[in-house]
Amino acid sequence: MNMSAAKAKMREKKMRNQPASVQYPESSTEYGGGADHPVTGGGQSNVRPFSKRQRAPPNRSGWVRGHQKDGGGYAREMPKYITAGAFARARAAEVSAMLKAVTKTTASSHVFQTLPKHMRRRAMSHNTKRLPRRLRDVANRMREKSLLASSKKKKEPAKSKSRKARRRHGNLLLEFNRRQRKNIWLETHIWHAKRFHMVKKWGYCLGDRPTYKCYRPCYRAMSSHCLLQDLSYYCCIELKGEEDKLLAALSQLTSKEGGPTFAAAMCLSGGRQGSVTVHRAGQYPSQPLGPVTYLWRPQTAGLTHRQLWIWAHPTLKQDLLPELQSVCLCSEAVVTPVEPEVSCAEADLTVQVEAQSENISDNKLKPGAKRKRSRKDASEPAEKKILGDGTRLPSTPVTWKSSSTGIVINDLTMEIVRYRLIGPQSHSVLAETLEAATVCDASMVERKSPFLWWPQHCKDQSNISLHQQQTDVFDLLKGICSTGELPPGTVLGLTVDDPRLTLPQKKVKAVPFVSQAQEADEEKRRELMMRGVPQQCCQSFLWDQSVRDNVTDNKISEQELNRTKSELLVPGSRLSPTPPQGRVPILLVHQPGKQVGNELNSWGAGWDLLLPKGWGMAFWIPLVYRGVRVAGLHMSLKHSQNKAAPHFPHDYPDCPAGARFQEEQEAEFLDKFRRRPPAKRTNYIKHGCLAPFRCPWQQLAEEWELLTTEGGAEGKGYGQTESTTKTDVIEEVTSQQNIAATNPPSCFNVLRNRKSLRLLSAWCRPTASKGKRQRPGAAVPPLTPSAVTSFNAAHRMSLLWVRLTLLSKGNPEAHAMVCVPTAEDLKLFSKDKAGSGPQEPPHKDHFKSRINRKKKSSKKAATSLFSTDDRASDPITPKDPQSSSDLILGLWPDPLPSVTSHCSRVTLGWITQGDFSLSVGCGEALGFVSVAGLLNTLLNQPVEHRGKLLLRNPTSLHYRFVKLNIDV
Repeated sequence: MNMSAAKAKMREKKMRNQPASVQYPESSTEYGGGADHPVTGGGQSNVRPFSKRQRAPPNRSGWVRGHQKDGGGYAREMPKYITAGAFARARAAEVSAMLKAVTKTTASSHVFQTLPKHMRRRAMSHNTKRLPRRLRDVANRMREKSLLASSKKKKEPAKSKSRKARRRHGNLLLEFNRRQRKNIWLETHIWHAKRFHMVKKWGYCLGDRPTYKCYRPCYRAMSSHCLLQDLSYYCCIELKGEEDKLLAALSQLTSKEGGPTFAAAMCLSGGRQGSVTVHRAGQYPSQPLGPVTYLWRPQTAGLTHRQLWIWAHPTLKQDLLPELQSVCLCSEAVVTPVEPEVSCAEADLTVQVEAQSENISDNKLKPGAKRKRSRKDASEPAEKKILGDGTRLPSTPVTWKSSSTGIVINDLTMEIVRYRLIGPQSHSVLAETLEAATVCDASMVERKSPFLWWPQHCKDQSNISLHQQQTDVFDLLKGICSTGELPPGTVLGLTVDDPRLTLPQKKVKAVPFVSQAQEADEEKRRELMMRGVPQQCCQSFLWDQSVRDNVTDNKISEQELNRTKSELLVPGSRLSPTPPQGRVPILLVHQPGKQVGNELNSWGAGWDLLLPKGWGMAFWIPLVYRGVRVAGLHMSLKHSQNKAAPHFPHDYPDCPAGARFQEEQEAEFLDKFRRRPPAKRTNYIKHGCLAPFRCPWQQLAEEWELLTTEGGAEGKGYGQTESTTKTDVIEEVTSQQNIAATNPPSCFNVLRNRKSLRLLSAWCRPTASKGKRQRPGAAVPPLTPSAVTSFNAAHRMSLLWVRLTLLSKGNPEAHAMVCVPTAEDLKLFSKDKAGSGPQEPPHKDHFKSRINRKKKSSKKAATSLFSTDDRASDPITPKDPQSSSDLILGLWPDPLPSVTSHCSRVTLGWITQGDFSLSVGCGEALGFVSVAGLLNTLLNQPVEHRGKLLLRNPTSLHYRFVKLNIDV
């Protein structure tokens, strides 16, 4: 029997001061009574143990208190001989230990404990005068010794500054700068941290969702007013060089089959923003990297040198930037000039001059005035707010150039602030928040400092004329009813005044500007909605690095602006004249809404506002004061879901960033699953769900490729319910996998060919997509086995992005299975379209008994650790791949069986995001299906039921009928 906790504690207390030479065994019998323990009690001895006993004593381990009936387990016979030297050493160690224990006092021994119990008093522990005279000196010495020992061991805790000291501007700024060295903060971080749940993602600290309930209000804002988001974490990569060389390099990353490229005529002029999916150089359609948006600077007449901005997600930047450097041959890093360090002598001289100036200023201070704190040590960091990327080292290169092509690549991450306004009244919010900059006259130019950029630009009459044209176009936006009426991707450059000058006293909701405009203005407005912004009005000084730095460095501080406002005669009125530092160049980029399908066209359209860094909060607060709703990362996902558009990186499984996201999501879900008690977990094995936390796309594509190649799916497209058929399919797939194990399979990819997508959309009848519309003279080929075979040969191992609409009640969830209905299911649907779908028969958990046996065997092994019989009786041997400690109750272990034929209905794919859609009024799901499996299903389905599939959530056995839509 093991020693109890109380006995073990008592033993530890009594043996605390024993020397290391004396051994007290715990696992053997009592002192001297075991066959393996010497009589000497610590020294080495050659004593021969006795071989016979009257009765075997009980097996005890460790020290046992009190007298035992059987003699305490000691030997009843004396040994025949002992070794004198070892015996003497053992006895000497015991005597030394006894003397040490008597003379040394422990932490719990006090002088008053030597007194009889009737003479002890509680006050003796802290007042030595209550002790007898003969013990006072000893008690005082012990008290001084304990105080000295405690002062040496315990370090004095650092005195934390008071809240008032910590909230001082200088200390607060240093603390914020320190916290930005690990994760990048946006300029609106403090504002979001007070109102949002913050998450650390992609090297940034971002707001995920508000702390208050606002899901439906955010949807109403996107549908009827305006929703505001901070997208400054998106990375901007700038390319400069000759136009033909830039296009030649970028053409290696794209293909015309996937849609417009970097060379699209509408975007190349600089009047529209474009979007494209980039691949590794020359690898289309495989090895995609992800989607990017790009914007060309409007071309200047007579110049071939162009400038291009590419905006990418932060998880895509680590893959995109090396690829751009490779195709542009930009391997030479340009070292940024480092500011010269100040020598010690110069620093001392500076400190002396500052001290003298402080002494002079101290004499001039008025009574009661506050003195501004200054740095006492020149080595302290400058109290300056970090703007941009605070995690980047000064020696990290941000510019690369090519000596052969002349192309220069600049990393402008966190150099440009980007806000997104979503909703039909986004233009009304911008019209009330922004005001075109006032032109400086010649006298002001002469009086003001020459380092400000706006007065210098006002000297040129062409700049004033361009600014006036941009102002007129911006005024026309006020009369537009909805943001979705404008052409998608329209760009407007503008210079505006500081919006803090026109900040309202209270929050007001921006409303559309309705007026009876003249016929001339109405004609201009109609032309704006049809053709977009004129090309010359797309130019902006935000493209110039020198102008951006000038605007950032000369921004008016909040303190100075408030001081100027306090001097106004009428509180709340605008400052006049406008300070010359308060002119900011911006870019307005139109964001198209939903562009696929016939339902809710242009839903979710809005504007992107691009600003120079340092001006984030100066524009953020005025926008919030116009009644917008502010959202985070969660609503970005819902915005993409309502537009039926894939969201990066969630819905890009064939990209490196998408694969990394799937691994992180699986680890997060698995950790959450393990934290729940086993009795409260969902048994996914019984629900027939192989992968509830991930989607094995590669295995799905491989299995459908084998089934369609060998003809194994013919006659089984609806998914047979007989066990024999399912067993045959599993055996066939397993044999094919064993044959193909020698040759490495090709990786899957998502179908992005526009022509093929239109063909699939036409075959999937009835459909609600634009692919249904047939152009005059363009006949759609019929869906025949030969057409399916040729299509599969052209797009092997491909997945298809689909939208599924539930035909009855239900709420789809992530990782739900998309399955093929049987002929009986379709007949049931024809009789009762509003009825519930079929049921999946419960599966048997074959691993539950193994896990239980494993637990029982582990308990037996713990009780009898040295027993070999228990280890031999373990039913799971180490050679079994499913006997590892990673076996979890309710989850299938790796490797997974056949994912297509595991359930009673054949699996086509999975859902990546699904929820109840407020825009449609029913459940909607977005995901991927196998192209080969879908074509086989459509070929075997009746025409009237073509496109009808089944959907089942991972935690349910109930199938729901859904309608398949391929939006192009």
